[in-house]
Amino acid sequence: MIKKGIILAGGKGTRMSPLTKAVNKQLLPIYDKPLIFYPLSILMLAKIKDILIIVNKGQLHQYKKLIPDGKNLGMKINFIEQKKPVGLPDAFILGEKFIGKNNVAMILGDNFFYGQNLSEKLYRCTNLKKGAKIILHKVTKPELFGVAKTKVNNNKILKIVEKPKKFVSDNAITGLYFFDNKVIKFSKELKPSKRGELEITELLKKYQKINQLTSEFIGRGGAWLDTGSIEDYYKTSAFVQAVENRQGLKIACLEEISLLNKWINKKNILKQIKFYGNCEYSDYLKKIIKK
Repeated sequence: MIKKGIILAGGKGTRMSPLTKAVNKQLLPIYDKPLIFYPLSILMLAKIKDILIIVNKGQLHQYKKLIPDGKNLGMKINFIEQKKPVGLPDAFILGEKFIGKNNVAMILGDNFFYGQNLSEKLYRCTNLKKGAKIILHKVTKPELFGVAKTKVNNNKILKIVEKPKKFVSDNAITGLYFFDNKVIKFSKELKPSKRGELEITELLKKYQKINQLTSEFIGRGGAWLDTGSIEDYYKTSAFVQAVENRQGLKIACLEEISLLNKWINKKNILKQIKFYGNCEYSDYLKKIIKK
């Protein structure tokens, strides 16, 4: 059972400059909540409550104002500052002490997931005992993503290609991963690519070579959105607005998830209402405790 999770919230966010010159991208709003709430909520839906957030050097204080240590959510949240972005696998090297001898999940701080039965799928992934599991989603333009070819009627990965020039598969590799403890050793063995970074595809290939790389699909009707550009950012925001206004329910309400997980009680939510102050988010929390 995976009980530890990492959110990689580093990166310079240069494609969103000048918005990201003063504020970390993951703290910018996706409709009514900071972006960081969304990947954090995914780990919470997977019943992971011990989390490490990796942030840019000099930006830790911004996060501490919003998510001090997780106690308000019945969780344990730690932070590490990353001197400079050197590739996704660096998260496991930086987080070696945090991971210890445990298995671990990692989600990218700018990824958004939504879908029916998502909690059940995530919880299945946390049952990983050995190897690695990646989350796949079908896309119309696979040439823009890292993709994985899977065995027919099986979740095992046959081939991984980064931004293929010729069609290999339309199953894009999303920014959500589940690894056993070998991930630390494998990450340390990686050498920087031509662009000077440790590549996640090379890490996944190590698991593929030993026949221990499997997959889970988000499924039809589910959504995976990458907020890497300003256009994508606002598309995601519009998606959240449309869903929330139609349903009257909030996506990624951290307190609601914690309450459903029985990590906190209604008294804890009252404290959160006081923390957020007089706002629409607090009004929603008030509705929760009246149910």
